[in-house]
Amino acid sequence: MRRRPSHGGATFAKHLQGGTTIATTADMTAPSRRFRRRLLAWLLPALCLAVSAAARTLEVGPDKPLKQPSEAAAVAADGDHIVIAAGEYFDCAVWKASKLVIEGTGKPEDTVITDKACNGKGLFLIDGEGITIRNLTLTRARVPDGNGAGIRMEASNLTVEKVRFVNNQNGILTNTGVKGALTVRDSEFLRNGACNPACAHGIYASNLDLLHVERSKFFETRQAHHIKSRARRTEVIDSDLQDGPNGTSSYQIEAPNGGAVVVRGNTIEKGPKAENHTGAIVIGMEAVTQPTAEITVENNVFRVDGNYASFLVVNGTATEAMLKGNRLSGPAQPLRGDGEVH
Repeated sequence: MRRRPSHGGATFAKHLQGGTTIATTADMTAPSRRFRRRLLAWLLPALCLAVSAAARTLEVGPDKPLKQPSEAAAVAADGDHIVIAAGEYFDCAVWKASKLVIEGTGKPEDTVITDKACNGKGLFLIDGEGITIRNLTLTRARVPDGNGAGIRMEASNLTVEKVRFVNNQNGILTNTGVKGALTVRDSEFLRNGACNPACAHGIYASNLDLLHVERSKFFETRQAHHIKSRARRTEVIDSDLQDGPNGTSSYQIEAPNGGAVVVRGNTIEKGPKAENHTGAIVIGMEAVTQPTAEITVENNVFRVDGNYASFLVVNGTATEAMLKGNRLSGPAQPLRGDGEVH
Protein backbone atom coordinates (compact mmCIF):
# COMPACT_ATOMS: atom_id res chain seq x y z
CA MET A 1 0.00 0.00 0.00
CA ARG A 2 1.44 3.31 -1.09
CA ARG A 3 1.66 5.84 1.74
CA ARG A 4 0.63 9.42 0.88
CA PRO A 5 3.45 11.87 1.65
CA SER A 6 2.66 14.14 4.57
CA HIS A 7 3.99 17.66 4.29
CA GLY A 8 2.85 18.86 7.75
CA GLY A 9 5.18 21.66 8.77
CA ALA A 10 8.08 20.34 6.72
CA THR A 11 9.65 22.11 3.81
CA PHE A 12 9.20 20.38 0.44
CA ALA A 13 10.42 20.97 -3.09
CA LYS A 14 8.21 22.56 -5.69
CA HIS A 15 9.19 22.23 -9.38
CA LEU A 16 8.54 25.11 -11.70
CA GLN A 17 8.57 25.24 -15.47
CA GLY A 18 12.13 25.19 -16.75
CA GLY A 19 13.37 22.86 -14.02
CA THR A 20 13.73 25.45 -11.29
CA THR A 21 13.14 24.14 -7.80
CA ILE A 22 12.19 26.31 -4.81
CA ALA A 23 11.54 25.45 -1.19
CA THR A 24 8.14 26.32 0.28
CA THR A 25 6.32 25.66 3.52
CA ALA A 26 2.88 24.17 3.48
CA ASP A 27 2.21 25.02 7.06
CA MET A 28 4.03 26.03 10.22
CA THR A 29 4.22 23.70 13.15
CA ALA A 30 2.87 24.86 16.50
CA PRO A 31 6.41 25.35 17.89
CA SER A 32 7.25 27.49 14.84
CA ARG A 33 4.18 29.65 15.38
CA ARG A 34 5.11 30.14 19.03
CA PHE A 35 8.63 31.09 18.03
CA ARG A 36 7.35 33.69 15.57
CA ARG A 37 5.08 35.21 18.21
CA ARG A 38 7.98 35.43 20.67
CA LEU A 39 10.15 37.01 17.99
CA LEU A 40 7.52 39.65 17.19
CA ALA A 41 7.03 40.37 20.89
CA TRP A 42 10.76 41.06 21.13
CA LEU A 43 11.08 43.01 17.89
CA LEU A 44 8.15 45.43 18.26
CA PRO A 45 9.46 47.18 21.40
CA ALA A 46 12.89 47.30 19.82
CA LEU A 47 11.43 48.96 16.72
CA CYS A 48 9.59 51.49 18.89
CA LEU A 49 12.81 52.27 20.70
CA ALA A 50 14.56 52.73 17.38
CA VAL A 51 11.90 55.23 16.25
CA SER A 52 12.19 57.13 19.55
CA ALA A 53 15.95 57.15 19.25
CA ALA A 54 15.61 58.80 15.85
CA ALA A 55 14.08 61.95 17.43
CA ARG A 56 16.65 64.74 17.53
CA THR A 57 17.45 67.68 19.79
CA LEU A 58 17.71 70.87 17.73
CA GLU A 59 19.51 73.73 19.47
CA VAL A 60 18.72 77.35 18.63
CA GLY A 61 20.80 80.36 19.65
CA PRO A 62 23.42 82.89 18.55
CA ASP A 63 26.23 80.35 19.00
CA LYS A 64 24.20 77.29 17.96
CA PRO A 65 23.89 75.59 14.56
CA LEU A 66 20.41 77.10 14.17
CA LYS A 67 20.31 80.84 14.82
CA GLN A 68 16.55 81.47 14.85
CA PRO A 69 13.44 79.46 15.85
CA SER A 70 12.22 79.66 12.24
CA GLU A 71 15.34 77.76 11.11
CA ALA A 72 14.52 74.94 13.53
CA ALA A 73 10.89 74.90 12.38
CA ALA A 74 12.02 74.48 8.77
CA VAL A 75 13.98 71.27 9.50
CA ALA A 76 12.08 69.78 12.47
CA ALA A 77 10.65 66.27 12.09
CA ASP A 78 7.99 64.52 14.13
CA GLY A 79 9.06 63.97 17.73
CA ASP A 80 12.01 66.38 17.75
CA HIS A 81 12.98 68.42 20.81
CA ILE A 82 13.76 72.10 20.13
CA VAL A 83 15.77 73.97 22.75
CA ILE A 84 15.99 77.76 22.35
CA ALA A 85 18.79 79.52 24.21
CA ALA A 86 18.19 82.64 26.28
CA GLY A 87 17.99 85.85 24.27
CA GLU A 88 15.61 88.00 22.26
CA TYR A 89 14.59 86.76 18.81
CA PHE A 90 12.97 89.07 16.28
CA ASP A 91 11.42 86.10 14.54
CA CYS A 92 8.32 84.00 13.97
CA ALA A 93 7.95 80.31 13.11
CA VAL A 94 5.50 77.89 11.51
CA TRP A 95 5.79 74.53 13.29
CA LYS A 96 4.54 71.85 10.87
CA ALA A 97 5.92 68.65 12.41
CA SER A 98 3.91 66.83 15.09
CA LYS A 99 4.74 65.76 18.67
CA LEU A 100 7.39 68.43 19.07
CA VAL A 101 8.60 69.81 22.39
CA ILE A 102 9.64 73.46 21.99
CA GLU A 103 11.17 75.13 25.03
CA GLY A 104 13.41 77.90 26.19
CA THR A 105 16.29 77.47 28.59
CA GLY A 106 16.18 79.00 32.05
CA LYS A 107 13.17 81.06 33.16
CA PRO A 108 10.30 81.95 30.79
CA GLU A 109 11.39 85.61 30.69
CA ASP A 110 14.89 84.64 29.54
CA THR A 111 13.86 83.53 26.05
CA VAL A 112 11.79 86.11 24.19
CA ILE A 113 10.13 85.83 20.76
CA THR A 114 8.94 89.26 19.64
CA ASP A 115 7.25 91.46 17.02
CA LYS A 116 7.43 89.47 13.78
CA ALA A 117 4.23 87.77 12.54
CA CYS A 118 4.18 84.80 10.15
CA ASN A 119 1.54 84.66 7.41
CA GLY A 120 -0.25 87.65 8.87
CA LYS A 121 -1.24 85.57 11.94
CA GLY A 122 1.23 85.52 14.79
CA LEU A 123 4.58 84.63 16.35
CA PHE A 124 4.24 80.84 16.57
CA LEU A 125 1.87 79.06 14.17
CA ILE A 126 1.17 75.51 15.37
CA ASP A 127 0.35 73.33 12.35
CA GLY A 128 1.53 70.01 13.83
CA GLU A 129 -0.48 67.90 16.26
CA GLY A 130 0.39 67.07 19.85
CA ILE A 131 2.94 69.87 20.38
CA THR A 132 4.17 71.11 23.77
CA ILE A 133 5.54 74.64 24.25
CA ARG A 134 7.19 75.77 27.50
CA ASN A 135 9.52 78.30 29.14
CA LEU A 136 9.15 81.16 26.65
CA THR A 137 7.91 84.75 26.42
CA LEU A 138 5.86 85.64 23.34
CA THR A 139 5.28 89.37 22.99
CA ARG A 140 4.09 92.26 20.79
CA ALA A 141 2.20 90.28 18.14
CA ARG A 142 0.37 92.66 15.80
CA VAL A 143 -1.31 92.09 12.41
CA PRO A 144 -3.54 94.36 10.30
CA ASP A 145 -6.80 92.48 10.99
CA GLY A 146 -6.33 92.89 14.75
CA ASN A 147 -5.95 89.17 15.51
CA GLY A 148 -2.20 88.87 15.92
CA ALA A 149 -1.45 86.02 18.33
CA GLY A 150 1.44 84.92 20.44
CA ILE A 151 0.36 81.39 19.47
CA ARG A 152 -2.02 80.53 16.65
CA MET A 153 -3.28 76.97 17.18
CA GLU A 154 -4.04 75.42 13.78
CA ALA A 155 -3.90 71.70 14.69
CA SER A 156 -5.23 69.57 17.52
CA ASN A 157 -3.91 68.95 21.02
CA LEU A 158 -1.59 71.73 22.10
CA THR A 159 -0.04 71.98 25.58
CA VAL A 160 1.36 75.30 26.85
CA GLU A 161 3.37 75.35 30.08
CA LYS A 162 5.19 78.23 31.78
CA VAL A 163 4.79 80.60 28.84
CA ARG A 164 4.38 84.38 29.20
CA PHE A 165 2.12 86.20 26.72
CA VAL A 166 2.77 89.94 26.97
CA ASN A 167 1.20 92.81 25.00
CA ASN A 168 -0.20 90.81 22.10
CA GLN A 169 -3.51 91.29 20.37
CA ASN A 170 -4.42 87.68 21.24
CA GLY A 171 -2.38 85.64 23.64
CA ILE A 172 -3.56 82.33 22.12
CA LEU A 173 -6.02 82.09 19.22
CA THR A 174 -7.33 78.80 17.83
CA ASN A 175 -8.61 78.21 14.30
CA THR A 176 -12.34 77.57 13.91
CA GLY A 177 -12.10 74.02 12.55
CA VAL A 178 -9.58 72.69 15.06
CA LYS A 179 -10.71 69.99 17.51
CA GLY A 180 -8.97 68.23 20.39
CA ALA A 181 -7.69 69.98 23.52
CA LEU A 182 -5.82 73.15 24.41
CA THR A 183 -4.18 72.77 27.82
CA VAL A 184 -2.58 75.80 29.49
CA ARG A 185 -0.69 75.45 32.77
CA ASP A 186 1.41 77.79 34.93
CA SER A 187 1.37 80.56 32.33
CA GLU A 188 0.91 84.35 32.35
CA PHE A 189 -1.23 86.57 30.11
CA LEU A 190 -0.31 90.22 30.69
CA ARG A 191 -1.82 93.26 28.93
CA ASN A 192 -3.16 91.32 25.94
CA GLY A 193 -6.40 92.11 24.13
CA ALA A 194 -7.79 94.77 21.80
CA CYS A 195 -10.95 95.64 19.90
CA ASN A 196 -9.68 97.28 16.73
CA PRO A 197 -11.56 96.38 14.59
CA ALA A 198 -12.24 92.81 15.82
CA CYS A 199 -11.93 91.90 19.48
CA ALA A 200 -8.87 89.88 20.51
CA HIS A 201 -8.54 88.18 23.90
CA GLY A 202 -6.11 86.67 26.36
CA ILE A 203 -7.22 83.25 25.12
CA TYR A 204 -9.74 82.81 22.32
CA ALA A 205 -10.67 79.15 21.85
CA SER A 206 -12.98 78.24 19.00
CA ASN A 207 -14.78 74.89 18.61
CA LEU A 208 -12.35 72.72 20.56
CA ASP A 209 -13.40 69.66 22.50
CA LEU A 210 -11.70 70.99 25.62
CA LEU A 211 -10.10 74.18 26.89
CA HIS A 212 -8.32 73.51 30.19
CA VAL A 213 -6.59 76.40 32.00
CA GLU A 214 -4.83 75.73 35.30
CA ARG A 215 -2.63 77.75 37.69
CA SER A 216 -2.36 80.65 35.27
CA LYS A 217 -2.53 84.44 35.60
CA PHE A 218 -4.47 86.94 33.47
CA PHE A 219 -3.84 90.59 34.25
CA GLU A 220 -4.76 93.98 32.75
CA THR A 221 -6.47 92.57 29.68
CA ARG A 222 -7.56 95.37 27.36
CA GLN A 223 -11.18 95.80 26.19
CA ALA A 224 -11.94 92.19 25.34
CA HIS A 225 -12.10 89.09 27.57
CA HIS A 226 -9.43 87.39 29.62
CA ILE A 227 -10.77 84.05 28.28
CA LYS A 228 -13.32 83.50 25.52
CA SER A 229 -14.21 79.89 24.74
CA ARG A 230 -16.56 78.25 22.27
CA ALA A 231 -15.29 74.81 23.29
CA ARG A 232 -17.56 71.89 24.16
CA ARG A 233 -16.03 71.97 27.63
CA THR A 234 -14.23 74.85 29.37
CA GLU A 235 -12.31 74.37 32.64
CA VAL A 236 -10.57 77.19 34.52
CA ILE A 237 -8.94 75.93 37.72
CA ASP A 238 -6.82 77.59 40.43
CA SER A 239 -6.07 80.64 38.31
CA ASP A 240 -5.93 84.42 38.80
CA LEU A 241 -8.05 86.64 36.52
CA GLN A 242 -7.79 90.31 37.50
CA ASP A 243 -8.21 93.63 35.74
CA GLY A 244 -6.08 95.50 38.26
CA PRO A 245 -6.19 99.30 38.35
CA ASN A 246 -5.61 99.75 34.61
CA GLY A 247 -7.26 96.78 32.91
CA THR A 248 -10.28 97.54 30.70
CA SER A 249 -11.54 94.04 30.02
CA SER A 250 -15.12 93.09 29.30
CA TYR A 251 -15.58 89.63 30.90
CA GLN A 252 -13.18 87.44 32.79
CA ILE A 253 -14.58 84.26 31.19
CA GLU A 254 -17.11 84.05 28.38
CA ALA A 255 -18.63 80.88 26.90
CA PRO A 256 -20.93 82.53 24.35
CA ASN A 257 -22.28 79.27 22.87
CA GLY A 258 -22.70 77.34 26.10
CA GLY A 259 -20.88 74.06 26.55
CA ALA A 260 -19.94 72.54 29.90
CA VAL A 261 -18.26 75.11 32.15
CA VAL A 262 -16.27 74.39 35.32
CA VAL A 263 -14.70 77.34 37.17
CA ARG A 264 -13.08 76.34 40.45
CA GLY A 265 -10.66 77.81 42.98
CA ASN A 266 -9.90 81.06 41.16
CA THR A 267 -9.36 84.67 42.20
CA ILE A 268 -11.52 86.88 39.97
CA GLU A 269 -11.53 90.69 40.05
CA LYS A 270 -13.33 93.33 38.02
CA GLY A 271 -11.48 96.61 38.14
CA PRO A 272 -12.50 100.26 38.17
CA LYS A 273 -11.85 100.67 34.44
CA ALA A 274 -13.66 97.53 33.20
CA GLU A 275 -15.58 98.36 30.03
CA ASN A 276 -18.42 95.90 30.68
CA HIS A 277 -19.92 95.79 34.16
CA THR A 278 -22.44 92.99 33.54
CA GLY A 279 -20.58 90.04 34.99
CA ALA A 280 -17.38 88.04 35.34
CA ILE A 281 -18.46 84.63 33.97
CA VAL A 282 -20.96 85.00 31.14
CA ILE A 283 -22.47 81.96 29.41
CA GLY A 284 -24.72 81.47 26.37
CA MET A 285 -25.27 85.10 25.40
CA GLU A 286 -24.77 84.67 21.63
CA ALA A 287 -26.55 81.38 20.88
CA VAL A 288 -26.44 78.05 22.70
CA THR A 289 -24.93 75.74 20.08
CA GLN A 290 -22.90 73.48 22.39
CA PRO A 291 -24.44 70.87 24.72
CA THR A 292 -24.31 72.37 28.21
CA ALA A 293 -24.10 69.38 30.52
CA GLU A 294 -23.05 71.37 33.59
CA ILE A 295 -22.19 74.82 34.88
CA THR A 296 -20.17 74.47 38.09
CA VAL A 297 -18.71 77.56 39.76
CA GLU A 298 -17.26 76.84 43.16
CA ASN A 299 -14.72 77.98 45.74
CA ASN A 300 -13.79 81.15 43.89
CA VAL A 301 -13.03 84.60 45.31
CA PHE A 302 -14.88 87.34 43.38
CA ARG A 303 -14.22 91.02 44.01
CA VAL A 304 -15.60 94.15 42.35
CA ASP A 305 -13.30 97.14 42.77
CA GLY A 306 -15.37 99.60 40.74
CA ASN A 307 -18.35 101.73 41.72
CA TYR A 308 -20.82 99.43 40.00
CA ALA A 309 -22.62 96.17 40.68
CA SER A 310 -21.60 93.03 38.81
CA PHE A 311 -22.60 89.36 38.83
CA LEU A 312 -20.20 86.49 39.34
CA VAL A 313 -22.25 84.42 36.86
CA VAL A 314 -24.61 85.54 34.11
CA ASN A 315 -26.29 82.41 32.76
CA GLY A 316 -28.12 82.67 29.44
CA THR A 317 -28.68 78.91 29.10
CA ALA A 318 -31.43 76.65 30.44
CA THR A 319 -28.88 74.56 32.34
CA GLU A 320 -28.92 75.45 36.02
CA ALA A 321 -25.68 76.97 37.22
CA MET A 322 -24.45 75.48 40.49
CA LEU A 323 -22.64 78.06 42.64
CA LYS A 324 -21.06 76.77 45.85
CA GLY A 325 -18.54 78.10 48.35
CA ASN A 326 -17.76 81.33 46.48
CA ARG A 327 -16.71 84.43 48.45
CA LEU A 328 -17.87 87.80 47.16
CA SER A 329 -16.80 91.33 48.14
CA GLY A 330 -17.58 94.85 47.03
CA PRO A 331 -20.83 95.41 45.10
CA ALA A 332 -20.70 91.85 43.76
CA GLN A 333 -23.76 89.64 43.29
CA PRO A 334 -23.74 85.88 42.74
CA LEU A 335 -26.06 84.94 39.89
CA ARG A 336 -28.32 86.22 37.15
CA GLY A 337 -30.24 83.51 35.31
CA ASP A 338 -31.10 79.89 36.06
CA GLY A 339 -29.29 78.17 38.90
CA GLU A 340 -28.71 77.73 42.61
CA VAL A 341 -26.44 79.49 45.08
CA HIS A 342 -25.11 77.60 48.11
